[in-house]
Amino acid sequence: MLVDSHCHLAASQFNADRDEVVAAARAAGVRQLVIPAVDRDSFATVSACCAQYAGCHPAYGIHPLFISDVDDVDLSLLEDWLSGAERSTQTAVAVGEIGLDLYRTTTDLARQERFFAEQLKIARKLDLPVLVHSRRAVDLVLKHLRRIRVRGGIAHAFNGSRQQAEEFVKLGFKLGFGGALTFPGSTRIRHLATSVPLEAIVLETDSPDMPPIWLNGARNTPASLKRVNDMLSELRGMTSAELAEVTTHNMVTLLPQLRSGY
Repeated sequence: MLVDSHCHLAASQFNADRDEVVAAARAAGVRQLVIPAVDRDSFATVSACCAQYAGCHPAYGIHPLFISDVDDVDLSLLEDWLSGAERSTQTAVAVGEIGLDLYRTTTDLARQERFFAEQLKIARKLDLPVLVHSRRAVDLVLKHLRRIRVRGGIAHAFNGSRQQAEEFVKLGFKLGFGGALTFPGSTRIRHLATSVPLEAIVLETDSPDMPPIWLNGARNTPASLKRVNDMLSELRGMTSAELAEVTTHNMVTLLPQLRSGY
């Protein structure tokens, strides 16, 4: 069994064929998926998606690229969804997707930091792990995580240094690897994915984004996870089944709600 630790199955790119996408994922052995929200408007969509498909688990959070019109009311709404106060919500397994993004230089960093910190405080209050986005902002994300300690989580699409990876692990985080490692030129990511301890690794697709090399930039889907697993297991010199077992165990350890499907 495989677990996709980060998949935006509720995104509009899947509206036309979501049933088929889920069926293909299951046929590929992907039996559980963590579905993160990115803004307040996606909370209900993510909840409905997870209610419809067995093995899908919601995370609620506000992505750093969606904070331009966020205010404190949205933080209260987020806490309601995470705590289950919203009656329509499925049980949240994590706070996410949250973090910092310095790739787009026009984004207000101070505003990003404020709402990242506030969401970390909510995660700490509710004792939930977090799904962290840290594009070109790993050190700054780690600074906030050291200041506001939470119950671990996942460094989504990890693309930092070995030292940064070790810092995440010290803070109770797993490192998410996906489509990027399928490219031969991604030597640094491949080195990290093959050298960090196995207990620190989880797999992800970030569907519909971050397509692996064989999709040639086309829409990514959770079914891709099987080939990502196969490729990483070969790079690490182990069988596909062995790596799948380890990464699934890592996810169940981090998110006990997944245990029922393990």
